Amino acid sequence: QVQLVESGGGLVQPGGSLRLSCAASGNIFSINAMGWYRQAPGKEREQVAAVTSGGSTTYADSVKGRFTVSRDDAKNTVYLQMNSLKPEDTAVYYCNAEIQTVWGLLRDYWGQGTQVTVSS
Repeated sequence: QVQLVESGGGLVQPGGSLRLSCAASGNIFSINAMGWYRQAPGKEREQVAAVTSGGSTTYADSVKGRFTVSRDDAKNTVYLQMNSLKPEDTAVYYCNAEIQTVWGLLRDYWGQGTQVTVSS
């Protein structure tokens, strides 16, 4: 089995910062792309940022210049540093990773989600 466990969400004032972490564990052979999605109430889930195994990154236009995605392959962990947070960043944030297990199965895995609330 493979698990993704997120941490780091919470309540922050506008303009503040938060850092999300997501650690993958289990019968992992390799991890391809890792990233973050978010879903606000009444809205569809959207991709926020992603980082490939080679270190290339992509961002949603709404977070460019404010969020930074990174990964530590030694720890099978992906991070999302969120700065200059806005109320519209309020959402449940989910990490995602494309993982190949030791048995050769390749598929997407999801974390359980962590709430980020930006409010004064």
